[in-house]
Parts: sequence; structure tokens; C-alpha cells
Amino acid sequence: MTNARASGGGTSSTPPPADQHARTEGQAGAARGPGVMSRVGQARHLGLVVALVLLAIVGLVTVPDTFATSSNLVNILALAATIGVITVGATFVIIGGGIDLSVGAIMALASVWATTLATQSYGPVVMVICAIVVGTGAGLVNGFLISYGRMVPFIATLAMLVAARGLAQRMSDRRTQLVRPDNNAIVELSTTRVFGLPLLVYIFALVVIVGWIVLNRTTFGRRTYAVGGNPEAARLAGINVRRHTLLLYALSGLCCGIAAVLIMARTTTGSSTHGDLYELDAIAAVIIGGTLLTGGRGTIIGSILGLLIFTVITDLFILNGLNTSDQLIAKGLIIVIAVLLQRRSLESRT
Repeated sequence: MTNARASGGGTSSTPPPADQHARTEGQAGAARGPGVMSRVGQARHLGLVVALVLLAIVGLVTVPDTFATSSNLVNILALAATIGVITVGATFVIIGGGIDLSVGAIMALASVWATTLATQSYGPVVMVICAIVVGTGAGLVNGFLISYGRMVPFIATLAMLVAARGLAQRMSDRRTQLVRPDNNAIVELSTTRVFGLPLLVYIFALVVIVGWIVLNRTTFGRRTYAVGGNPEAARLAGINVRRHTLLLYALSGLCCGIAAVLIMARTTTGSSTHGDLYELDAIAAVIIGGTLLTGGRGTIIGSILGLLIFTVITDLFILNGLNTSDQLIAKGLIIVIAVLLQRRSLESRT
């Protein structure tokens, strides 16, 4: 992930040949399989499903009285919902050849801004709008620094991570801000259940569906694969690489804003500590799901399966009373193994 990905510039002064544009779009479609997963993608997804089944068996063996209960399964889905929305945005960014380390901090900033007394006085609708606007705005800043400031994505988003977390601490004075009782509509996203599932799970499902459609059925999705696979070829084919990269980070910020609303519903608070290490879980889920760190290949379905694996692992550690530090070590090992397997797969094809 170098500056070249973001600094591809605008379109050339003369219209690109139609056949070259079609060829670039076709290469992007071939990388992801337009609407139909490649055999490699199907095998990877099947492997992730098998891993989930094995984890479920571990849960049934180690904690049979609690793992398979409806309350625990709903808890797994509720926990996955918040990180899952962020994971959808991270999938777009990584497929586009970037990285976003600031997602957890942006979510925290959005939750704090939305729960200030001034914002809460206008009601729950304004709180939701505030969280989404703050998240999208922070994403736009990331995108502008990377696309037009020609900063390396790692550095730009690392700076945003520090700045957003610091601003959230300053705004809240390092205190947890409670959602007021008159804004109970926010909390009801977590407490109200339809067919046994809280509303926030349905919001998560809606974000996943919209993300899948955008990535697999729109020009924006095809251009995302093209920019991540070969930014120079994408530029020559008439794609404004800088603008598209800007939009990818704005989309990631939008997902962070939505996630801020969900975590406010779950915890009834806005806090500068929200989203700590969420960037680890989101990026790891995307990698485990088969998305290349170099960009150009990946799927929403794979990322969500990777997320569910991480969430179930977290749940198993909690139910078995294992130390949090052991949980982090296990996650780190999983990330290393996933990257090594990914590299081995790439080398075997070259």
C-alpha cells in the first residue's frame, strides 16, 4: 500500500479507449467473480464455515449448559453487529488497496459527540445524524490526506486514530456520557426484539446486504476491485483513482458512525474508550475472510464469516473464564497464520 494507490490522479485529458476501459473492468470482475464466486472463493468460504462448526463443537463440549442457549447466541450476534458494520467498511478499503487503523477511535469520537448534552437535547434523530456525520467526516479527512495529501494510508489513519481518541477524551473530559431517558429510542435498538433478535442485528444485516450489493452489483464495486488490483491501469481506463479512494474512506467512516449508534444502544453510553482494538478485530476478520492485504480481491461474505469466527472465539474465552490476555494472544496467532496461508496461496499461483 503505497502512495501510488492513492495518487493515481484524475482522468487523463483524452477519453480512454472503450476496449481498454472494458478490459480493466473485466479484470476486476474476474478477480472477484461477478455475482458467482470462483472455486477458490467457494473453497475458502466452505473452510470458514467448517471452522465455525468446529468452534461450535468446542463450545458444546466445554460449556454445554451455556453455549447453545438462545441468550448466548443472541449475545454473539449482538456483539458481532457493532464490529460487523465496521468490518463491511474495512472490506471496501482493503479491497481498494488501503488500510484504516482509525475505525475504533472514529466510532468512539462519534459516540461521544452524539451523547453530549447539547446534541442529546435535540432528540434521538439528531443523535443518530450527528454520529453518522462525525464518522463520515473523519473518514473524509482520512481519504483527503491519502488521496490528495499523498500520505501513506498506514500513517494517515494512525494519526487519525490518535487524534480522534484524544478529541473524544477532551470532549468527554474522560467521563462516560449516559444516554438520557428521554432519548430511549436509541436504547430500544438493543432492547426491542423482533422474532427473538434485537433490532441492531437487523441493522447489521441490512448494512451487510447493502454492502454486498454495492460491491458486487454496481460500478462503484467494480472500480474498487480495479483500483485495488492495479491503480495505474485503473487510471488509464478512466477511473478517477483519487476521488474513488476518498469515497472508500468516507464509506468506512460512515460505517463507523452507524456502529457508534449501535454501541450507544448496547451500552447506553458514549465513551472515549469505545472501540478499543476494534481495528484489530475488523482487519483480522477481513484477512481471515480471504481479502488480500495488497488489494484487488475479497468478499463481504468472507469478511463476515471471519468476523463470526473471531466473535465465537471471544465468546468461548469468556464462557470458559479464560484470561483476556490469552484471548489477545490467540487472536494475534490467528492473524499471523491467516497472512502466512494467504502468502503461500499467492506464491503457489505464481
